[in-house]
Amino acid sequence: MLRALAGPKAELRADQWRAIEALVIDGRRVLCVQRTGWGKSAVYFIATGLLRARGAGPTVIVSPLIALMRNQIEAAVRAGINARTINSANLDDWDTITAEVRDGTVDVLLISPERLNNPDFRDNVLPKLAAAAGLLVVDEAHCVSDWGHDFRPDYRRLRTLLSELNPGTAVLATTATANARVTTDVAEQLGDDALVLRGPLDRASLRLGVITLPTPGHRLGWLADHLDGLDGSGIIYTLTVAAADDTAAFLRGRGHRVASYTGQTDDAERQAAEADLLANRVKALVATSALGMGFDKPDLGFVVHLGAPPSPIAYYQQVGRAGRAVEHADVLLLPGREDQAIWHYFASLAFPPANQVRTVLDALAAAGRPLSTPVLEAQVELRRSRLELMLKVLDVDGAVRRVRGGWESTGAPWSYDEERLTRVAQARATEAQLMLDYETTTQCRMEFLRQALDDPAAEPCGRCDNCTKSGYASAISDDALGQARAHLGKPGLEIAPRRQWPTALTFASGKIPATEVSETGRALGRLSDLGWGERLRRFLAADTPVPSEVTDAVVEVLKDWAASWSARPVAIVSVGSSRHQVLIRSFAERIGAIGRLPYLGEVRAGGTDSGRANSAHRVRALHDRIEVGPDVAAAVAAAGGPILLIDDFVDSGWTMAIAARLLRQAGATTVLPLALGMAS
Repeated sequence: MLRALAGPKAELRADQWRAIEALVIDGRRVLCVQRTGWGKSAVYFIATGLLRARGAGPTVIVSPLIALMRNQIEAAVRAGINARTINSANLDDWDTITAEVRDGTVDVLLISPERLNNPDFRDNVLPKLAAAAGLLVVDEAHCVSDWGHDFRPDYRRLRTLLSELNPGTAVLATTATANARVTTDVAEQLGDDALVLRGPLDRASLRLGVITLPTPGHRLGWLADHLDGLDGSGIIYTLTVAAADDTAAFLRGRGHRVASYTGQTDDAERQAAEADLLANRVKALVATSALGMGFDKPDLGFVVHLGAPPSPIAYYQQVGRAGRAVEHADVLLLPGREDQAIWHYFASLAFPPANQVRTVLDALAAAGRPLSTPVLEAQVELRRSRLELMLKVLDVDGAVRRVRGGWESTGAPWSYDEERLTRVAQARATEAQLMLDYETTTQCRMEFLRQALDDPAAEPCGRCDNCTKSGYASAISDDALGQARAHLGKPGLEIAPRRQWPTALTFASGKIPATEVSETGRALGRLSDLGWGERLRRFLAADTPVPSEVTDAVVEVLKDWAASWSARPVAIVSVGSSRHQVLIRSFAERIGAIGRLPYLGEVRAGGTDSGRANSAHRVRALHDRIEVGPDVAAAVAAAGGPILLIDDFVDSGWTMAIAARLLRQAGATTVLPLALGMAS
């Protein structure tokens, strides 16, 4: 079976043998903490074949990523195992696959952790599956632990699944990225008798290096000059979707065969990009962490990071994609000054504070019936992603339950564990500092990473830039640097107008009338951009007159934008700001002077809008705060034409949308929103 899976000369490693024996003969629970490429999938596919031959039920594999599921299904076919998957990409096949599982024709069923808490699946399919399963596999098991670098609340549902398995059902948990604390946590969740098989984490094919360059333009220029010099094909990781798209566009413009791969990429495009990389039809995928755990291309020749992940553990997990079946693979980190700001932003999206959790629990308790997520959004100042994460944690903790129609209170007591959340936050801060230390260390880089993962066998690798005392070339041609700067310095992004009110509002619903909607607007850049991002963050941090370089760039945006106008604006109105009174006023006056447009005043917006609120809560908060004073309304009506509406920063777009609505009601024929920065 191994040779069908991995080739005619394949041999089982000692720990692979021990794991298979423990699962098949003893029915034990096993945790394998082994380096990427060690062969964890061989363990569960061989164990599946042996168990099925003895009459056991199907193997259930909980796997976090659709890309990983596709790889696993292809590997199963090579081993002669019939594998199917239920995930968000094959909704139409669920009934057929469920019937095949009941009929016993499926050897392996791969499911996402989110599926474990789907009400229909949880109540109707999962109990039967748990009773019939011959083996449960928890892939990327570090996600189970809230100490893990990629903790996912849905994985905690596995505790319930484990308790529902028949006695003696084998369980295998696997990961390549678990330090001692995560290993202990996961092992405890498996049970007292869990067999932990932990191996050394060295990867003999990887040569690690760090290249420190002063600006994003230098980093893109370096890639343009040196990408073709890297062996084979590989992955270029970025920290944000905007950076991935910017980088891919620039490299394609320089003649490199690359594709972008992010969480916002259409599934069909993702599959095509994966196939192109596997077949070496592209030099690289420029990807966020959406292309992460388990993506299997054995001959991947390099991994380059434009910006550092927030911990050595996350970094090790991503670089582990490279060098599985080649003698040499380059692993390069090009850190940026903006990295820490991005880490802080993502850290701010962690579990909400106690008062917001209590608001949701009280709302569910008072309702006495299920409430949908949109209804809850209107009652708590949380974006939907954070609200859903919080509800999932509360569900696992037993305080709420997901049902048809939304969420309901269970009435079970629940307390906010401030101490545990503080410890987790402190652990994240420690990991972030370790990543900064990795960038500047003179120690062996592989040894540093292995020590960060508590590998007791960590030792100098003899291959990295520090061990060999020979760094990677950092020279950049004037042409590449100039083109990179021009690409990143090109200003202008569209601001999509809001056309639909959020649900659960008492004062508005459905579509916003076309007569009250703004035109598609423009912004100078995103705060997460490689180009304008750093400059925008810097001057938006203070309230000073708008810099001349910014004014010049906005003029270029207006020139390009003007070609699509049905009529030129006749005047300028600004959005009032408690944070940037000087900046916005100077911005409006300078643009007015250049365009010979009168400045009519500001739309009043009392208070400071929260950047973390969901749409329903934000609209409800803004509805009574934004107003057009009688003098401004009269001036807008007298102007009798399009109004250029200026603001400092666009997050959700609702401030602009409500201000535009009021201006149109006051007599503006249309509204053209213009902002300095955008959140995303």
